[in-house]
Parts: sequence; C-alpha cells; structure tokens
Amino acid sequence: MPLIKPLALILATLCCALGSAHADNLHEVDPISVPGAALQSFDISFIDQASQHYYLADRSNQSVDIFDVRTDRFIGRVDGFVGVRLKNGKPQGNRSGPNGVLSTGREIWAGDGDSSVRVVDASTLQLRQVLSTGGSTRLDEMAYDPKDQVFIGVNNAENPPFATLFSTQDGHTAIGKVLFPDASDGAEQPQYNAEDGLFYLAIPEIEQHPDQGAVAVIDPRSAQLLRMLPVPHCHPTGLAFGPEGNFLLGCGGDGKKMPAQLTIMNARSGQVVAEVAGIGGVDMVDYNQHNGQYYAVARSTAQGPVLAVIDAHSNALVQTLALPGGSPHSVASSETTGKVYVPVGALHGGDGSIHVFAPGP
Repeated sequence: MPLIKPLALILATLCCALGSAHADNLHEVDPISVPGAALQSFDISFIDQASQHYYLADRSNQSVDIFDVRTDRFIGRVDGFVGVRLKNGKPQGNRSGPNGVLSTGREIWAGDGDSSVRVVDASTLQLRQVLSTGGSTRLDEMAYDPKDQVFIGVNNAENPPFATLFSTQDGHTAIGKVLFPDASDGAEQPQYNAEDGLFYLAIPEIEQHPDQGAVAVIDPRSAQLLRMLPVPHCHPTGLAFGPEGNFLLGCGGDGKKMPAQLTIMNARSGQVVAEVAGIGGVDMVDYNQHNGQYYAVARSTAQGPVLAVIDAHSNALVQTLALPGGSPHSVASSETTGKVYVPVGALHGGDGSIHVFAPGP
C-alpha cells in the first residue's frame, strides 16, 4: 500500500511532462493543394469540430472550399460569391468575398462582399437564404453562440462599423444591430465565451488613438453592447478564448509605431494578464484545447511570416514556424488531430496551398 500513492504521483507527473513536451512541438507535414484558380486571395478559415470539415473563404475561386481534415483532402466547394472586386485594376478587399465563414453544424454561414451572409445547407451545399446586413461593404468576421443559437457578423469597413445578430433557427430572423461609434479603424474578430454566454469582439482603435484598442462585450440575446474593455498598446484584431477565462488578442503593431506583440486578457477581470513580445502584424488567432495552445499567424517578426505557438497555461511563446510569403493571416486547428492549418497565397513568394502543422516529434 505505501508504494501506490508515490507510484501514482510519478506516473501522473510523467504523463503531464510527456503531454507538455508533445504539445509544445509542431512540425510541418505535406501541404494541401487547392483546386481551380491559383489561391491568390482568401480570408477566414474555420474547422467544424464535429464533422472535421475545414472551410476556407477562397476569393480567387469565388467560393468556400471544403476539406476533410481527417484525410487532408478537398471534398467540395460552395460557389456564388462575388470574388475579388477591382477598382482601377486594384483589388478592393472591402467589397470582395467570401470573407468570414463558420458552421453551425447543419448550416454554413459565409459573409460576402455585398454586405450579405449566405446561409448554405451543410449536407447538400445548397443555398438556403441570403441575409442582408444593410451596409454597402463586406460582411467580414463572425462567431456563433451554440447555446442560444445566435450568429454575429461584423461589417468592419462601414463608418461606423457595426455587428448584426441573427437567429440560426429556421427563418433566420434578425435579432438586432450593434453600432461602434467610437471605433475609428473598423471592428474585427468576435468570439463566443461559453463561460458567461456573451460575445467578445476585437476593436482595433478607439477615437483615433492608434495605441488604444478595446474589446466589445455583447449580449447575444438582446443584441446590446454591455461594456468596452480597454486594451492598451495593442491594435486588437484576432481574438480566441483559452483556459481560465483568458483570451488571446492578435495585435496589428509591427514594431515601428506600435510594439509587435500579442496580448492575453482575462474576461472575468477585464485585465491584461500577459504580453508576448516580438509577434506582430497579426490578424486571426486560434485556440486548441487538445494541444493546450494558442496560434497566431504573424507577418511582422524579425524572421518574416511565422506561425507563433503560445502555451495557453504559461502564456509563453514556445515555438515559431517559418511561413513563405503570400500574406498568411488565417489559422484554424483540429481538436481531434491537433493539426493546425495556415493558408498561404500564391503571391509575394507564397505557393497557394494550405500549410499543415502536426503535433509530435
């Protein structure tokens, strides 16, 4: 009997140590090719953890591309988006699409360049409904509240920017609109916080102060802005919830006028709990519970574009993995396999494929 407890403690310690070492180590595996036109312009990516389907907003093919991340194979495409819109021969990102994309399980929701969200049956890939948000520019990033069955989508390029909430139940009725009159540089990635049942949304800049951002906290049931959490020294773009009520903010600073860093805040206190230096120019971020890690694609680092890996418990940078050019800014990960997916465009040194990183030695 005296040996049982020490042995159990030894095994538990060994298990945790092995798990941490395993989680801290990602390595690149074979990339995924994107069929059709070369992937030059794209936006958000999303993995439905139940189906293990990966959705990519592919503007070059005017579609949402679908891949099975269990096999890393292309399985289908939702067409009908506006694609890349040009003005004087130059792409207009704020009027192009698709942009944000997510899955509610039975439906795919994707924002387009005409201020609409296209709702598609996830089984048949047939269009169910087109919902307008009433703006003149793209519907960009989005999030889903599975408890109340509410969708939120952000019109980041309007003046002022705003978010629109819809029910995801049959009929897709509009719940309300939230304006951000003090946001002077758009509005970015929202996320649902299961702990308090609220949406949190990254606001890059308040009242034309580049070094002062915020996080808007929104009630999905009433479409009411509850409060704004100030974020100093960060131009917040991406947002992803991790453990202990914490969330990672991707910051747009490039180390020149603003520091190149990531910021980690706590939703319960509203306070900054950590800053990760040297990782800047970030758009979308992600959290993977399976690996215990946050992920950020950073375009402003000393070594060029990287996938940055942050331990979600110590809030420390544990790994950076080099990426080619191609303006990488989107990231998603699988809770089943632990793999991380980063699309890379076919311009500026990129290869137009989806780069895949797997945990393990």
